[in-house]
Amino acid sequence: MDILENYTSTQIQLEPDYEGEVVATLISSDLNQGNRKAVLYIHGYVDYFFQAHLGKAFNKQDYDFYALDLRKYGRSLLEHQHPNYCKSLSEYYEEISLALRQIYEKSNHDVYLMGHSTGGLIASNYMIEGEEKDLVKGLILNSPFFDFNYGDFQKSLIVFAAKVMAAPFDYAKVSGALSPAYAESIHKDYYGEWDFSLDWKPIEGFPTYFAWILAINEAQQKLLEASIDIPVLVMYSNGSAKYSKYTEEAKNKDTVLNVEDIKRVGAELGPKVSLMEIENAVHDIFLSSKKVRESALKQMFDWLNTTFKNT
Repeated sequence: MDILENYTSTQIQLEPDYEGEVVATLISSDLNQGNRKAVLYIHGYVDYFFQAHLGKAFNKQDYDFYALDLRKYGRSLLEHQHPNYCKSLSEYYEEISLALRQIYEKSNHDVYLMGHSTGGLIASNYMIEGEEKDLVKGLILNSPFFDFNYGDFQKSLIVFAAKVMAAPFDYAKVSGALSPAYAESIHKDYYGEWDFSLDWKPIEGFPTYFAWILAINEAQQKLLEASIDIPVLVMYSNGSAKYSKYTEEAKNKDTVLNVEDIKRVGAELGPKVSLMEIENAVHDIFLSSKKVRESALKQMFDWLNTTFKNT
């Protein structure tokens, strides 16, 4: 069920893929005005757009705000599809390009791309290969998924297993790959304050497909060999931890990714990278406690105002 107020959702019909019909959903704030700067937000894995307060913050700072629910996620998930499945992150370029063109036509101004976690990885790769990347003035990454949160040996085993399993079986999968600790720490029915659909963002996650693991690994490796020329802001928590079940400490750490990986890869993304550490932030920085997320918003807008002050 879509519980988002003060936003309008528009379905985008896309080219059919190997599973059949495909759609994406472009969500726009009802406070958008047109003819001003605009932001396009891309969600993470086992995720969809529900961060209404983020769009409101951008509107208050004189930006129009848009978000995508990518194919097979959230509002765009169709009955015949495998949730969150892909064989390559480039599959998402179609809806990103369509959205950027629509937004640019309405804003006639600078457009900024913003991605969280897997959305940050997708956005970064789009800025290397995307058809409409030249429309994007700046890139904001919220805890981007730049590496698997495992040691090198364990990661190599995971990628090897994914290659073995995905080759003969397109939908080979593993369940229970995600700890419920993070989702429980943010959902209002558990230990958090946020109301989001457990159909679209289940506490235990969706099954993790080996083909998806290979797609993520391919995109991560691509970043190591490329350069993004526009200004990039990389935001991350000041601490990481792994928990198999909820603990109070999950409310002030990134319990999904290793922030050291984010810093390491982020610093090498291009010549205009700014690294921004947010104290006591959770994985989605803007779902952190009120004090933390307000500080993060202020620092982000300060960066935007300083970096693009002459535009």
